[in-house]
Amino acid sequence: MRGIRIGSAFGIPIRLDVTFLIVLPLFAWLIGSDVANLATVLNDLLGASFSGEALSAGAMRWYLGGAAAIGLFFCVLLHELGHSVIAMRFGYEIESITLWLFGGVARFTDIPEDWKQELLIAIAGPIVSVALGVASYAAFLALPGGLDPAGFVLAYLALTNVALAVFNMLPGFPMDGGRVLRALLARDRPHARATQIAAEVGKAFAFLLGIFGLFANLFLVALAFFIYMGASSEAQQTVMKAAFEDVTVGDIMTPRADLNVVDEDTSIAELMNRMFRERHTGYPVLRNDTLVGMVTLDDARSVKEVERDAFRVKDVMSREVEGISPDADAMDAIQTMQKLDVGRLPVLDEGGELVGLVSRTDLVTAFNIIQTRGSFADASSREPRLDVR
Repeated sequence: MRGIRIGSAFGIPIRLDVTFLIVLPLFAWLIGSDVANLATVLNDLLGASFSGEALSAGAMRWYLGGAAAIGLFFCVLLHELGHSVIAMRFGYEIESITLWLFGGVARFTDIPEDWKQELLIAIAGPIVSVALGVASYAAFLALPGGLDPAGFVLAYLALTNVALAVFNMLPGFPMDGGRVLRALLARDRPHARATQIAAEVGKAFAFLLGIFGLFANLFLVALAFFIYMGASSEAQQTVMKAAFEDVTVGDIMTPRADLNVVDEDTSIAELMNRMFRERHTGYPVLRNDTLVGMVTLDDARSVKEVERDAFRVKDVMSREVEGISPDADAMDAIQTMQKLDVGRLPVLDEGGELVGLVSRTDLVTAFNIIQTRGSFADASSREPRLDVR
């Protein structure tokens, strides 16, 4: 979720995902289409005296829909900033805040594992939303008479901000309420176990929300799917982080002596033959025993079959290669692969010399072994080295 950068706040990049450009006008249309009914609800709940007929006359309803939608998403941004500012006070780095289809997402570079810190970070967003709701209501009460359009927007924001805070506190991990649940569970449990329990509760919540959405609003079905996938993804990442504690890239890489490499002058036809024989889809490329690039099956496929004898690996390889140190944590390798969208990383020593290769297959195999046999320290104590090749 990269998005378009539109600015920054507190040093945090603010981005708009492409889905936001769809959902904002959709929300404006939905609010504008329902101004009369919303006016009745606001009259009943907040003691207002809006005329639904007057507010929905002509183009006024669309102005109100646009203003309310923009105001709502601005409040969502402040909600995410609430999480982010508290996290920054604890020393966590915030990569970005992105507005998208389901509101906002603050992307942390690391997940808090101290339960007290996570609790405070999680409740900061809903507290900001409640404060915005109270402020909007106070502004609505202080507004002079005759300004019903502005009063409608303020009253709508007062109601929706409180509703947003309440909904976010439901135990739908990775929503705020789910993170509060994980924080409370982690008081007397390992963080990974607390995450697994919170994720199971979140998936059950998502299932019930999806069933409800089938009869109420299909948007809730999509939101339920997002919650379910988010719970599964974060639970898996947390379990992997726990499993790879104290495991380095050097522990799981394929060392240089056992590594399949290719020379830059090898023809694409020969490369394809080697890939078939050796069952590899990516190779470090060497020139005089020095790493100069990486070549993958996709690179080879870019050459037409009739031209593969003429083209060389150096013609299609990736020359800008990011390596990783053998002393780096295994989780750093996973995160780097995800960031670069690659399946393998060359392992380089301090002098930039190739000493091995770590792939997603290495990581998955190591994870499965650790899950089966216990911690890496336990596995290492029984054998000289954990071999996952």
